[in-house]
Amino acid sequence: MTRMTPFSSPLLLGFDSMEKTLERIAKSGDGYPPYNIERIRGANDREQLRIVLAVAGFSNEDLEVTTEDNQLVIRGRQADEGEREYLHRGIAARQFQRIFVLADGMRVSAASLKNGLLSIDLDRPEPERLVKRINIAVED
Repeated sequence: MTRMTPFSSPLLLGFDSMEKTLERIAKSGDGYPPYNIERIRGANDREQLRIVLAVAGFSNEDLEVTTEDNQLVIRGRQADEGEREYLHRGIAARQFQRIFVLADGMRVSAASLKNGLLSIDLDRPEPERLVKRINIAVED
């Protein structure tokens, strides 16, 4: 039996990579660190998005924010603080990687760390209408 997906329609051409990305996102179930996504109004009343991650205990040097292809990748790595003797350890120094898939043309405009919250602002571009006429070659 063949697998039918929403992208298997003959009218949707070239969406193979999007289908693979959606499958990968569905499989990543780790909820750490928790995050919010907000819609905000920027300069000139333009709509922007802000991703806010709760990264308490991470310093600026422990965090890395990159864009790779159409993905926003946020990594956190805490250095081991040497030998400590814990009577109770409830705060784990764990690494994380959180990936957000960006639409074509989305840009990261700013990133800031304040009070244990990492905020990343994204510009949402106005879609351009592109109409291109294709000449038809006549062959007799």
